[in-house]
Amino acid sequence: MKIDFIEPGPALLVENTKKVLVIADLHLGIESDLAQHGIHFSSRSGARAARVRDCIRETDPDLLVLLGDVKHSIPLLSWQEYRELPEIFEEFRRLVPMAVLPGNHDIGIERFLNEGEVQKKEGVVIDGVGYLHGHTRPDPSLCGHLILAGHHHPLASLRDDVGCSLRAPAYLLASVTNSCLGLPPDEEGREPTRVMFMPAFNELSGYDLLKIVKDPFSPLSRCMNVATSEVFLTDGTYLGPLSSLEEDGRD
Repeated sequence: MKIDFIEPGPALLVENTKKVLVIADLHLGIESDLAQHGIHFSSRSGARAARVRDCIRETDPDLLVLLGDVKHSIPLLSWQEYRELPEIFEEFRRLVPMAVLPGNHDIGIERFLNEGEVQKKEGVVIDGVGYLHGHTRPDPSLCGHLILAGHHHPLASLRDDVGCSLRAPAYLLASVTNSCLGLPPDEEGREPTRVMFMPAFNELSGYDLLKIVKDPFSPLSRCMNVATSEVFLTDGTYLGPLSSLEEDGRD
């Protein structure tokens, strides 16, 4: 299996017997929710959809996997989502088949999707890799696989010796404890279950890595093995173990 980091996304291209383009947390329609809180600006859904299409054209995948929270409004659909989602999905379909792992923000999204596009919210295994949004416990079939998950929107906070700082979307890779997740126990000779937390595709969404670890808010983040977790930037640059960021945070 080969995984490529697609920096203009952020996105991942997973290659085994097929090529799967993976994108998490588009949160299309977020602008209408922000407007209800007094923050007003034009919809960026078209620009985000164009970035997705650029990633599709760059990688030529066999399948596009959307790791949930494709839409934003809960518990109801917003006028913006009714207006924008049908055309955006049709644009994606014209380029590549699509699979959606529903997230906690995706209430009602089924009405915009075709038969076979909606997957189980507990996750599925596609070509040897597990996929789910990340707000639920994973299906037992994902045990022993690498799991790609959204929901957490990880951001890495970096600071150099002179005090300049940067907050950037990042990937967090960690093994998880099967028993904690209610999965079959680890067995000798079986691959460990690992999870790669993907950054949000939506440029307005992000959550500090250290807060994810210190105040976990999902089964996956509560059951990850923090001591051996590792961090990557969206271009694949290896930042090192999470502990190195924790040390920076204590300075």
